[in-house]
Amino acid sequence: MTRTVLITGAGSGFGRGVAFALAERGHRVIACGQIWPQVWALRQEAKARGVDMQVIKFDVTNEIDRAHALTHEVDVLLNNAAIMESGPLVEIPISVFRSVFETNVFAALEVAQGFARRMVARGHGRIVWMSSVAGLIKVPFDGAYAASKHAVEGICSAMAEELQPYGVEVVTINPGAYRTGFNDTGMESMDQWWDQGERVVAHWPKRELNRQHDPAEMIDAIVTVIEAEAPPYRTVRPESAEQLVRDEQAAAWQRVVGGKQ
Repeated sequence: MTRTVLITGAGSGFGRGVAFALAERGHRVIACGQIWPQVWALRQEAKARGVDMQVIKFDVTNEIDRAHALTHEVDVLLNNAAIMESGPLVEIPISVFRSVFETNVFAALEVAQGFARRMVARGHGRIVWMSSVAGLIKVPFDGAYAASKHAVEGICSAMAEELQPYGVEVVTINPGAYRTGFNDTGMESMDQWWDQGERVVAHWPKRELNRQHDPAEMIDAIVTVIEAEAPPYRTVRPESAEQLVRDEQAAAWQRVVGGKQ
């Protein structure tokens, strides 16, 4: 069954990969780039690859862009656009923390609200939220991003229950660490504000960015969720991340802090 799918944050990473994968499978794709250079690059690549794909500028935090995007009639919304800001929570500037929530939570919710209204009126539709494994576990030194994805999890679970009676499905995708470049730039983001000479938190864990997974696995899983007749509510990849989530959530009931339970 051919679907019309709008993908936010399609200028790079999973969004870009899924956009081309779906277009090559015959779906009508509306790929959204945050800035014009991304739009032009996507259009050029689509032409070079010989795929039919509509590309629009859509910065999810921009009201004008959002109003234009909402003129499109879609079967599936892939709510994918997000940013990551790293650093210890005791030191991260509140303005930086707030910017993460503006994009990952508030703007994403406004996008979902707009398309959900149209879907409810039609009596069918699917909203696929790109959450993260970070929304299901604790992630020290990525607390701003993790907190935003925990918020997304709360939104998704409530929205799924609210819209189910109207024929609108709400599901989540929870990727672990994949080589899309997103984690790498997120780790570097704190260099803009972190003063090593005035650190509050002295300990800094070593980041194993070289252990990230091939994104092809996750892209295939997202495509499957979009095409499925009845997708699962939650899709976690890779397999090792699923076990990590299960272990973390089980341990949360018996967490030991400072040697005391």
